[in-house]
Amino acid sequence: MLNKLDDYPIHQTPEPIAHPATSDRNVYDRTWFNGYAKDGSYYFGIGMAIYPHRGILDCAFSVVTRDGRQHCFYGSRRAPTERTEMQVGPFRIEIQEPMLRTRVVLDDNDSGISCDLTFSGRTAVIKEARQTLYSGPRAVMDATRFDQFGRWSGTVRHPDGEIAVSDDMCLGTKDRSWGVRRVGEPETGGAPAAPGSFFFLWAPLIWDDHVSHAIFFDGSKGEALVREGLVAPLYTSEADVPGVEDGKDERMATAKHRVSYVPGTRLAKSAEIDLVDLEGGTRTISLEPILKFQMKGLGYTHPEWGQGMWKGELATGHESFDPKQLDPLALENLHVQQVVRASDGTREGMGVLEQICIGPYAPAGFTDFFDGAK
Repeated sequence: MLNKLDDYPIHQTPEPIAHPATSDRNVYDRTWFNGYAKDGSYYFGIGMAIYPHRGILDCAFSVVTRDGRQHCFYGSRRAPTERTEMQVGPFRIEIQEPMLRTRVVLDDNDSGISCDLTFSGRTAVIKEARQTLYSGPRAVMDATRFDQFGRWSGTVRHPDGEIAVSDDMCLGTKDRSWGVRRVGEPETGGAPAAPGSFFFLWAPLIWDDHVSHAIFFDGSKGEALVREGLVAPLYTSEADVPGVEDGKDERMATAKHRVSYVPGTRLAKSAEIDLVDLEGGTRTISLEPILKFQMKGLGYTHPEWGQGMWKGELATGHESFDPKQLDPLALENLHVQQVVRASDGTREGMGVLEQICIGPYAPAGFTDFFDGAK
């Protein structure tokens, strides 16, 4: 099975591009973005992924405003043979300049949600360390991810109004990942597995002249499974970005986190990130949340529009909800991103704090699957 990409000298195996190197049913390739106002007045998220062995291409767009409802568009279709065909119904992603500029369009549809947005890179792309997690002997996650920081321009329309998105106000992050991770309907058969725990924290931050980033996967006792921190240059314009990678990333020796939770929930009330450099110097960054976004609006843990779930040859859906009225301990509501103000004591920055904690987690005192902080 061939597609247009096979005309380029990009092959990593003897197979055509349409054939993943693994036969794991959960292989995926995802494009993801967020965008948020510097004053915390709005946040939007964008996602699209192909699951070659599930035969699905799905997408989502979701927006929330301060003290307003969160509006969500979902789409799913049978996966096309052409990987360059990044469209599901009224939603499409156009890569205008690889690793630098992308247009995202959601045409008018019955959800009342639409957008025409352009992401412009202000950093080179930043590759995270490979992330491999096991459940018993099986690798349930084995993925590569890169990040890019930038700005947005364009328009978002939703049932409660319209947002004029300007690149002097709207910051954002691009996240590309691929490999294997749990998606779609659960696999059946075999011996029943014991319930597991999952803790994830992700903090991409934008400062005046640089970006910082930290990512954490922890075990149930707080042990580090994946732990990484870095800083990299932030450029004034696309033209200043020196290339796909600029080699100026400063990788930390390690990173640490401390999270304070809203009582009775698993939602961060505040957090601190320590970036520990190779000489042992520590930069402590304090994070203050100012706007919450429910990640189920992009399909994460969504009971109906979960990622990689077969919805038919072509299907779209939508919903709106008040984030303040949700049960914060329901499984579908545990995964959130919050727009945060950042400070290291001498500088101020902006960014997001993404978190999900399922199951027991000793550092927070969580002993059951859905108990909250006391």
